[in-house]
Amino acid sequence: MKYERIDPKLYVKNREKFVSQMAPKSIAIFNSNDIYPISADSTMPFQQHRDILYLSGVDQEESILILFPDAFNEEHREMLFLRETNEHIAIWEGEKLTKQTALETSGIANVYWLDQLDTVLKIITAQAESIYINTNEHTRANTIVETREDRFIKRLKNDYPGHTFRKSAPILHRLRSVKEDIEINLMQHACNITEKGMRRILGFIKPGVTEYEIEAELMHEFLRNRSKGFAYTPIIASGKNACVLHYIENNQECKSGEVILMDFAAEYANYASDLTRCVPVNGRFTDRQRAVYNAVLHVKKEAEKLLVPGTYLAEYHVEVGKLMESQLLNLGLIDQHDIQKQDPKWPAYKKYFMHGTSHYIGLDTHDVGLWTEPIKAGMVFTCEPGIYIPAEGLGIRLEDDLVVQEKGSPFNLMGSIPIEAEEIEDLMN
Repeated sequence: MKYERIDPKLYVKNREKFVSQMAPKSIAIFNSNDIYPISADSTMPFQQHRDILYLSGVDQEESILILFPDAFNEEHREMLFLRETNEHIAIWEGEKLTKQTALETSGIANVYWLDQLDTVLKIITAQAESIYINTNEHTRANTIVETREDRFIKRLKNDYPGHTFRKSAPILHRLRSVKEDIEINLMQHACNITEKGMRRILGFIKPGVTEYEIEAELMHEFLRNRSKGFAYTPIIASGKNACVLHYIENNQECKSGEVILMDFAAEYANYASDLTRCVPVNGRFTDRQRAVYNAVLHVKKEAEKLLVPGTYLAEYHVEVGKLMESQLLNLGLIDQHDIQKQDPKWPAYKKYFMHGTSHYIGLDTHDVGLWTEPIKAGMVFTCEPGIYIPAEGLGIRLEDDLVVQEKGSPFNLMGSIPIEAEEIEDLMN
């Protein structure tokens, strides 16, 4: 891990919140992720399952967290099971968690090696009536690949068919969506690293630079600030590439007269940030580019004000659509006839702004959260309106990360990152 150790009080409190939502006489089990193979003996870099991370801080493969608040034996009320380390593992793979460092990381005193799991499971399941299993219920999730958690769930259902199985996802989606102060500070740190990357490339971008060179500059800045790198696959899209929403090739030359759309951000301690900025390759916006840019910026500023407690995200997106409709009328991209004949399920503005404005962000870039419940203070959202005009080879999107407050407008974690067109031009020149 590149990041500094996080205060275990965060994980103690997160477990307390989860346990308070559990049914009586129930066990909850959480697995780490696999290390995923590529081919031969190659693997993807390890990424921890966010739920076990949220509840324990354990950022290591082959780890299991068990919560059983009603256990007869106090030592069985919260337990970590880890891969036992030894000298051979230390030489070949590096230092792993010991029982002591696991305690210091998680605040959990009862740490066992994995070879003790079956014995302990038999003891605690005899006292329990139900088991919480951890399935991926993110609405945009691709669940084709069988995970370590999936395999463990199959095993539990086979070995303990007499138990009732419950879902941990609804509890975690509700809890994870409202951030603790420590989490917001970690996200702020990720945003601060992102700002360093943004300021670095403003002095680097010029005609003839390639998209991948910009990506390389960002990666350099992120790594030197203790980030693992990008929180998600970066989009460095010059000219017409900006009209492809998930353009990730990043292999073209940036030309004078183009605007480059850059959707990139750093992670820190597994917490994501998410930024989008658009800059003129030659350092100056044309009048048309500036008009579209300022229209998007206007929608963003007004949309931010709507992210307040009590609002439902579905209603919020409808209101943002009205803001965008007005701007597209001003730009001459749509007219009243387009609005009159529009399909209510796909309004006229969707031709130029076809994606959502905001999503939850936290341990995942598209973090978990309940869209069927109103916004609460402490939730963190992106705000990212855009206008995409393929016929003009122009795409503009602007995005920041916002913490919902009890009263008033949200707090912008990226408020110090340049966004006004004049400031962008001044810094580039």
